[in-house]
Amino acid sequence: MTRSKPAEAGLRPGVPVVGQEAPDFELVNQYGEPVRLSALRGRNVVLVFFPFAFSGICTGELCEIRDNLAVFEHGNATILGVSVDSKFALRAYADKENYEFDLLADFWPHGAVAEQYGVFDSSSGMSLRGTFIIDASGIVRYVVVNPRGQARDLGEYREAISALSEA
Repeated sequence: MTRSKPAEAGLRPGVPVVGQEAPDFELVNQYGEPVRLSALRGRNVVLVFFPFAFSGICTGELCEIRDNLAVFEHGNATILGVSVDSKFALRAYADKENYEFDLLADFWPHGAVAEQYGVFDSSSGMSLRGTFIIDASGIVRYVVVNPRGQARDLGEYREAISALSEA
């Protein structure tokens, strides 16, 4: 599937576009373990940037993913949530909300990976709500960047993952 949403790349400089290789990175998860994007080749990856742990819209979005993990597992997809929070805050957040997927700390250098993906808002020091679905070969197949305060649609993730499974 090669689908982008209107709020996507063309409107924000630096956002990877559908068909482009996803920028590689390595961050630590909530347990302090390193996670490298390129090490996940062979699986689809749903890369979900969110502003901050414990905030309302972010919690709603991530809980919806948590409650629908079977959709992603069926689509051979790994979920990676990314925020500028520290691994300690992300661990407390994951424990509180029972997230069974990695939350990655883009803490230092502050927002460097969000910047790579064109979703870092330097004026507020947080990442925007950007989602990148990356196929098993490392190619971006779906992009959406929502404005502040607007949640993303899980139904669109389902469609994108389903299309990758059929390809």
